[in-house]
Amino acid sequence: MKTKYMRLKGSQNLRLRLLLSTLSSTPVLIEDIRADDMLPGLRPHEVSLLRLLEKICDDCMVEINETGTKLKYKPGIVMGGKHLLHDCGLSRSIGYFLEPLVVLGLFGKKALTIRLKGITNDAKDPSIDTFISTTLPLFKRFGVPSEGLELKIESRGVPPNGGGEVVLSVPTVHISLTAVNWIDEGMVKRIRGVSFSTRVSAQFENRIIQSARGIFNLLLPDVHIFTDHKTGLQAGNSPGYGISLVAETTSGCFISADTAVSYGQREETEEIEDEKKDLAPPEDVGEQMASLLLEEIEKGGVVDSMHQGLLFLLCALCPRDVSKIRVGRLSPYGIESLRLIRDFLAVKFDIKPDPSTGTVILKCIGCGLKNLSRKIS
Repeated sequence: MKTKYMRLKGSQNLRLRLLLSTLSSTPVLIEDIRADDMLPGLRPHEVSLLRLLEKICDDCMVEINETGTKLKYKPGIVMGGKHLLHDCGLSRSIGYFLEPLVVLGLFGKKALTIRLKGITNDAKDPSIDTFISTTLPLFKRFGVPSEGLELKIESRGVPPNGGGEVVLSVPTVHISLTAVNWIDEGMVKRIRGVSFSTRVSAQFENRIIQSARGIFNLLLPDVHIFTDHKTGLQAGNSPGYGISLVAETTSGCFISADTAVSYGQREETEEIEDEKKDLAPPEDVGEQMASLLLEEIEKGGVVDSMHQGLLFLLCALCPRDVSKIRVGRLSPYGIESLRLIRDFLAVKFDIKPDPSTGTVILKCIGCGLKNLSRKIS
């Protein structure tokens, strides 16, 4: 039988397209991937993501043309499995790979345990600290069993040379997720965070924490930011430091902001510079992140703008039941997610702005995705 491919163009949102393609078992053909760029075709992290999908799925087929500007992807069955290993490379951090991995792992045949190597903290993707403090609780809202869902940090790695390692465990959902009615964002009751440093003096962390606390302590008393100073093998291959902050509200929402400072991934298109740029001073980083977290809180909503796409996706995967959620202003990635969910899963959201708070309330009826690959025992 001839396979019918869904035709898409361009390189944007490749990660979400592949994820939705796998969940809905829709083969995709993506053309014109950076066809006009100086370096055309797929980037290393995108190829790495495809290899990762091949590892956790059975019978999935990937075809890339010579220049890497055209991709054929026919999804297989998500198998999961133990003791898997994947090197995420150095062009994006592990955070880029975690989100699709967890969502697919939930609908696998067996529980998934995988060791990922690469960059754990950078300024581009959500760091693994944020993933542990904010993203995992978000999955638990949708009825994902809390035992078995965890992320362990074995060692940290920052750009440009990485060297970090984490172990991710994902259980399978029993039959399907549960729909949520989640519009109460509550008031912020405490702020937690982790600051880390690798191959630099531990003083950096104390200075970041001091400057971040300087802002928070004017607003609320319960602020704890922990330090995580790595040395030796656990510190990866590059010097750097950073902070991940999370605000917890009275209704159990988690709002996060994070960054990492290091000598940075040099984009392939940039000229090679001889002199090293100086790292940003930790005081500035602490202040910036504290301000960024307060900005996210001010926007309102039950998740921060970074997690909007994931929240919409989980609502769309729920059983045929109404989910109702509140978010702050829709982020560009959130809007793209809504469009792709409509195209792949045929789930449309009812979007109503709430002018009194400047937030948006979304409702949808899930597509009723069941975990069919799991053996019915």
